[in-house]
Amino acid sequence: MKKTAVIYWSGTGNTKQMAEAVLEGMKSAGAEAALLEAAQVDASTFSGVDAVAFGCPAMGSEVLEEMEFEPMFSACKSHLSGKKVALFGSYGWGDGEWMRSWEKDCDDAGINLVCESIICQEAPDGDTLEACRAMGKLLAE
Repeated sequence: MKKTAVIYWSGTGNTKQMAEAVLEGMKSAGAEAALLEAAQVDASTFSGVDAVAFGCPAMGSEVLEEMEFEPMFSACKSHLSGKKVALFGSYGWGDGEWMRSWEKDCDDAGINLVCESIICQEAPDGDTLEACRAMGKLLAE
């Protein structure tokens, strides 16, 4: 059984809704899946995990949340080698620049992003949640 995790930070609940849909997809594909908030994560979280989805909304000038999520992600990047990784999140303004920057950061760190990142403006709609479930299934395969 694949061991998977969804790690997220959410301020308004929009990214949390997306995280729960990714988790549903993982479980429906038969994976052992954990849902964790950024503050619950450290390097040991990734021991034995095959795939992980990270969710974070755009903050401020289109950056990752800076108090909990970004420091956690920076500290964990070196533990993601050889794992399947996917990114998702919501935003309230702008055009998704924070996600493009995050993807470049992953690419520069040699992290294997296995699918297109999922972003949505404000609350996720049915199509977005379905895409999140599909992401979870892909990570669990």
